Amino acid sequence: MAKTILIATDYSLESLNILKKVLKEKDASEDQNQYNIILTSGYDSGDSIRDLLFNTKTTVFNKIRPEEFCDGYGIIKNKYPHLVNKIICDVFTGSFQRTFNQYVKAENIEEAYYSSSIKSKGKGKFDITPYIKKCKDLTSQDIAIEIRERLPERGRLAEIFVEA
Repeated sequence: MAKTILIATDYSLESLNILKKVLKEKDASEDQNQYNIILTSGYDSGDSIRDLLFNTKTTVFNKIRPEEFCDGYGIIKNKYPHLVNKIICDVFTGSFQRTFNQYVKAENIEEAYYSSSIKSKGKGKFDITPYIKKCKDLTSQDIAIEIRERLPERGRLAEIFVEA
């Protein structure tokens, strides 16, 4: 049976370092489990009737998730096929802790990982880290990642190959 983990992301290539570190640690500990990984960002869908009626997850992802991000997590998934059952991208649109707790239960999420050094930036995005920290049903961990300012690969797919 596959376990489900949540990784808080802002859909930047830097945030894939959280996924890389988590899978690297599980691989080093010779973990025999398979994981369903949910990459989740907070997204404020607004209160406009038009936006609520006509925005789908696809249109939201087209706004906030670059194509390089999808290619990047695909590469990471291929590196750890024995650990990754599937990777799903999702957005959390709620604004209450109770809503987040219900999201965790509905998705059967057991573990959550986030990085304090990555802050969601961009139109409509918000950080779900406070919700993760307050959720009593989750085992959560802050993953320390180094974000180097001077990196020639910054913003390009090659960035995921840089070892931290």
